[in-house]
Order: sequence, then structure tokens, then C-alpha cells
Amino acid sequence: MRPPLAVSLGDPAGIGPEIIVESWARRREAGLAPFFVVGGAGVLEAAADLRGIDSPIVRIGDSRGAIEAFDRGLPVLGAEDCTYHPGEPDEEGAALALGSLAEATRMALLGKASGVVTAPVAKSQLAKVGFEFPGQTEFLAIACGVPEDAAVMMLAGPSLRVVPVTVHCALADVPGLLDTDMIASKARVVAQALKTDFGIAEPRLAICGLNPHAGEGGKFGSEDRDIIEPAVELLRAEGLAATGPHPADALFTPRARQTYDAALAMYHDQALVPLKALDFDEGVNVTLGLPIVRTSPDHGTAFDIAGKGIADPGAMIAALRMAGAIAARRAAHG
Repeated sequence: MRPPLAVSLGDPAGIGPEIIVESWARRREAGLAPFFVVGGAGVLEAAADLRGIDSPIVRIGDSRGAIEAFDRGLPVLGAEDCTYHPGEPDEEGAALALGSLAEATRMALLGKASGVVTAPVAKSQLAKVGFEFPGQTEFLAIACGVPEDAAVMMLAGPSLRVVPVTVHCALADVPGLLDTDMIASKARVVAQALKTDFGIAEPRLAICGLNPHAGEGGKFGSEDRDIIEPAVELLRAEGLAATGPHPADALFTPRARQTYDAALAMYHDQALVPLKALDFDEGVNVTLGLPIVRTSPDHGTAFDIAGKGIADPGAMIAALRMAGAIAARRAAHG
């Protein structure tokens, strides 16, 4: 039997605790694999009460206890906790979020969890307690001993899989950050993950252009012609089914989406706007290129609605389901 999934609490003042307990409450109808939460038992109890969920917390001594306890209550590992103040983030909560993330990652690296599902955090709050990474993805890469540029963020939903080649940077910096080798390197990671984690034997990749009309032959900028097109040619020479650079305004139509298994976009919003427009409530952030499975709901802490009982658990349920599916596929193929 595979180990359970480890779930990090996220910022306890955000919607993370609510959507975690909601996901547990819907575990049977959603077909979720067993999971446990690292820390925050009191926070989770309070969140369940607030949502009117009969979700007894079962404190477990090790991850193995989560499988047996899962049908009786939400398993929680560890004594770390804080006061539940939804919508009011503070350093105590940020410290709990960071500790939960670190321990969940450690459990996965030790093989005591089959993967990590991370609830949303606030980077500004984490910075106050010594978190020096741009986000959880970069933290996980370093924790796993993987170069930051080898950990690739994919956003996946029922309608679309898309990867931003550059992520958290100013739009003005994007042209200077792009280079042929970087695009090709990320595309290779994506292609391999589509095979091993998604079961796609011959993955098809569509590569976005940077400029309008993919540069119009250099008329609207040279990056598409001089940087992106050579990357596509390099990938095709290696035997990958890569096409592009494609004008981004036409790449996400229903007909176009049938022609590829994942798209690589050149910057953050070029990737996330179509994903969130199509699959906001089921969008999952998947980190490719790690030795462990990691997924996360593709939304933030939503402090403005935390504690109001209206947060939709759909993306967390999708993240748990996807983590379980990837873990099962990896286990089946050794």
C-alpha cells in the first residue's frame, strides 16, 4: 500500500484550512487517496466548525496512522498549532505555515508520504519569518537538491496544461531573461513529465511566441525569430513533437487545444490567464522535475473571504486527486 499524501497547512489565516477540511469531507465522492495534514489541529477544528463540517481531527503519531484513521477523521501529524484568526495573517501563522511545508517535504523525501500537496501561502508573510525564496516551488527544488531552473511549474486543469517559461518577474524583464537553451531545457522537463506522470507516450508541445503575431517575421520584435524558433528547431531535432512559435492569441481556442498536450508560454500571465479563464475552480499547480510529487491548488490565500464559508474547495480537491494519480503512476512504473 502506498504511503498517504502529506498536506501542508498553508497560511492559517487564509482559506487553506477551510478547503482542506472540505476536501476531507468530500473524500469519498471525489475519490481521494488518504492524506494527512502537518500541524494545525486546532486551526483545522475551528475551520471545520466554521463551515459546519463534522470533521473530527485524529492526531496521529506517524504517517502510517493516516491510512487507518482517514475514514474516521482528518489525520493531523505534529503538535504545532496557532490561534485561528481567518483573514488576519500574522507572524505566528506564517511560522506555522513554513514549519508545515518543511515537514511535509521532509516526509515525502523520506518516503513516508507519497507526495506533497501545498495549501496557499502569502509570500510577504513568510518573508517576515525568514523565508528567502520567491515561492514554494523554489523552496521545494532546493529541499530536493534540484537546481531551481530544473523545477518547472505547470498549471493543469481539465481543459489545458500550460507552463510559464519565466515566472515571477517584471514583464519588462522577460525579453532579457529568455534564451534558446532555457526554453529547450524546460520543454524537455515537460515532455518527460508528460510521459512519466501523465501517461502520455508521445507528448506534443506547443511553444508560444512572445510578441503579437509571434513577431510577424521580426516586424514586432526579434525574440520569436532569434530565440524561440531556434529552441523549437532544437527540440524537433531531438525527436520531440514541438511546434511554434505560435501567436498566443490563437493558441488557447478549443480547436487549437486539441493539437497539443501542453503549451509553453513565455511569461506568467500568458500562461495563467487562459488557465484561470478555463479552469479556475479546478486548476492545479504541479511542480515537474522533482524526485517527489508536488501539487497545489492554483489560487492564493484569499484572505478577503477566509472564514466566510464561501471558499470553493474544487482546486484543492483537484490537487489532491492529481497528486494521488501521479503517485500511483510512478509507483506502478517503479
